[in-house]
Amino acid sequence: MNSKELYKDIISFCESNADPKIVETYSRYFKGGFNGYGLQKDLIPNKVKEIKAQAWCTVDLIYEVSKVLIPQDKFEIPSFAINLLNEFSKEFDYTTFRELESWFDIGINNWAHTDGIVQYFFPVFWKKEIIKLEDLSNWRSAKNKFQRRCVPVAMIKLLKHKDDFNEMFQFIDPIMMDSEREVHQGLGWFLRECWKKDRNLTEEFLLKWKNDCPRLIIQYATEKMTKEERLAFRKVK
Repeated sequence: MNSKELYKDIISFCESNADPKIVETYSRYFKGGFNGYGLQKDLIPNKVKEIKAQAWCTVDLIYEVSKVLIPQDKFEIPSFAINLLNEFSKEFDYTTFRELESWFDIGINNWAHTDGIVQYFFPVFWKKEIIKLEDLSNWRSAKNKFQRRCVPVAMIKLLKHKDDFNEMFQFIDPIMMDSEREVHQGLGWFLRECWKKDRNLTEEFLLKWKNDCPRLIIQYATEKMTKEERLAFRKVK
């Protein structure tokens, strides 16, 4: 099976298993509603396993078909690309990273796919040292806000392997004034995880930014603090 045939097979599978009730349920989690087929939870993983079991299914084929899956508007279609590529985790290399990078140029446009990319790929990238933090430098100023969100969210996975908080805080400095809510949420999430590991350095960083950065970052970052502890991070008028 070639990439065009696989693409058609995936579309046909989604159309034949569509469920409007699930679309309605998922809509509450997405700003502007949920544009998808509404597939039962286990259908995509099971179909992905079925495809991966075929002798013709290679990582290069998945790279190729992903170029037409990722731009599609229906939520489940890019999800297939993410799940299919994840099946080849043993073959991840720098090419994989560059392929993911290109996805943000052609279609990743929601928090769920962004965080799925982080969940599946970045633990392997960091563990195998396929990439370094510097490889995300250009992502901080990317046009796609979800690519920018990916930076701090991916760095959460880096905390398992790196404890140089000063370096990591310096790395996110350029995006602390980002204009997008989704980026603010990602930054706050990352800083909250940092605080669990090194309160002093994280609080020092938060104090530096509390009067200037978007408040949502501080709100997320201080979520696990006591009410009394959060007082120190109020914005000074």
